Amino acid sequence: MDRCGLICRTILERPDVTQRELARCLDVSLGTAHGLLKECAERGYIGESGQGEGRKWELLEAGRDYLKPCKVDGALVIAAGFGSRFVPLTFETPKGLLEVFGERMIERQLRQLNEAGIHDITIVVGYLKEKFEYLTDKFGVKLLYNPEYKNKNTLATIYHARDVLRGRNMYLLSSDNWMRENMYHSYECGAWYSASFQKGDTKEWCLSFGKKGRIQEVTVGGRDQWVMYGPAYFSREFTAEFLPVLEGYYQAPGTEQFYWEQVYMDMLSGEARRRLEREKLVETVLQAGGQDPEKWKKIDMYANCQPENQVYEFENLEELRCFDDRYQHHSDNQAMALVSRVFGIPESEIHDLKCLKSGMTNKSFIFRAKGGQYICRVPGPGTDLLINRKQEKRVYDAVRPLGVTERVLYMDENTGYKISEYYEGSRNADAGSWEDMERCMEVLRKLHRSGIRVEHRFDIRERIDFHEKLCLTHGGVLFEDYEKVRGWVNWLLEELEKLDPQECICHIDANVDNYLFLENGEIRLIDWEYAGMCWPIMDISMCAIYSYYGEEDTERLLRLYLGREPEAEELFMVYACAGLGGFLWSLWAVYKKALGEEFGEYTLIMYRYAKKYYKKCVSLKEKINSCSDKASSGPDGIPNC
Repeated sequence: MDRCGLICRTILERPDVTQRELARCLDVSLGTAHGLLKECAERGYIGESGQGEGRKWELLEAGRDYLKPCKVDGALVIAAGFGSRFVPLTFETPKGLLEVFGERMIERQLRQLNEAGIHDITIVVGYLKEKFEYLTDKFGVKLLYNPEYKNKNTLATIYHARDVLRGRNMYLLSSDNWMRENMYHSYECGAWYSASFQKGDTKEWCLSFGKKGRIQEVTVGGRDQWVMYGPAYFSREFTAEFLPVLEGYYQAPGTEQFYWEQVYMDMLSGEARRRLEREKLVETVLQAGGQDPEKWKKIDMYANCQPENQVYEFENLEELRCFDDRYQHHSDNQAMALVSRVFGIPESEIHDLKCLKSGMTNKSFIFRAKGGQYICRVPGPGTDLLINRKQEKRVYDAVRPLGVTERVLYMDENTGYKISEYYEGSRNADAGSWEDMERCMEVLRKLHRSGIRVEHRFDIRERIDFHEKLCLTHGGVLFEDYEKVRGWVNWLLEELEKLDPQECICHIDANVDNYLFLENGEIRLIDWEYAGMCWPIMDISMCAIYSYYGEEDTERLLRLYLGREPEAEELFMVYACAGLGGFLWSLWAVYKKALGEEFGEYTLIMYRYAKKYYKKCVSLKEKINSCSDKASSGPDGIPNC
């Protein structure tokens, strides 16, 4: 880092700084500080007045000119991620908007930037992006949306914000960092990464740097090391070298989950050159203005070593609790308050919180309390329109004697919040294991033959009409051939209703992810949100399409359930129900997308089932009709065909 520049900046900010204070600021010896002051004075950057303890330094015009290229242009703040290690708080609030000692983490950083004269600030948003909108008025920031925040890491975030960085001197911050003292300045004299010393073993990214602080190597993990911790600063020179390589990495396969720091680390080690050569992307980097690969190892970034207790990156809620004891008792989170109330304990006794993979309808987290481990389900956005929680609770109450559901400790039939036992060591059913699927079908047979009845039905016609209306009223974009396919769906509905099959209690959502195989050999079927009276084959069809089965596997699943070869009408029904299920869930996904949740190819796969199985059912119907017309009855009265 340019030490003369640092001398000039320090004197500009603190004209009364002493030589001893200057040495401490620059982390150099008193003798080195004296030598630097003498060098700057000889260059005409600074002058001095007074003597002894009253001596003061003054930044001269030449020094101001020297600093001009170091003027900070602005800041880029990364705030797109979910913050899974802070559930359930981040189900409601992005991590950067959590308060520490009464001040939101991102607001503290924005205030510190403003105090340093930095006002041109862009925040990259994604998860709960609307929550950041108020900052545009309060701090005058700009928001930039990262469309890949769900499935890619910060490498992609920087890629989408590259035009904000290009050709400028910019701070790069994370919205969820907390700095005790303001470490930002109007001028910065070279690219840097904040560093904190970690005693003992660490899994952080460890820095090796020379006497002047230039980073020479980055390794993951070490002992008693300075580590990358907190904000960074990109000079325009650093950005000119770094961005073309990052753009090349963005195009390379297998980098989707990379942090941007991985690119920098690989440049220093030589791995960046090897990777991009393998992918034939070096020429792309050069065309984007990148340097010759021989120079990538020499890219300049310095360790900005910070004192202990200056920079904080809270890894999880437990760390935040230790720092700000308000979170020990009252986190202002609905789910935490609920768990506290249900178990009759303070929030401080709720431990080991972990995010489960977010479901397509709900979000859930695991926690420990009173010596046990449990799951709390938090309903997702728009769920109140899709799920009748009163009906769900009635089903749980009705089927509890069968012993096939998870153990539910609490369910709110108004909000949909649910707390149930967590089965440690359990696993989901494997759609590729026919041994697993046979046991799953045993559970369904037990359910269907139980004789249990509830007052409500799962009416596939009504559900399709309802979801269609939701899509149209919420701006969901339907498929180009929707009207034609809707006509096919109507035909399937009419043909099924003509058969007038018997109804029984059905789960409807009996996909492999909802079957838990416990360590003791038992099976639990969880999440009964859509359950009601319906045709039993609907459960088989839904299981098949959730498993992305083709025709061969769908028919094999039906044989496992029936314990015999299916009759023609049963084959027709399983495909008709699968086609209707695919159509319903494609509409569901379109509606959820209108609310801001994207499910990728799932939408297309489900819609394809509707089209494919309509044609299959037409063919089956023709065969059934032909057989009925031509068949002669055998001695037992059954048609020969």
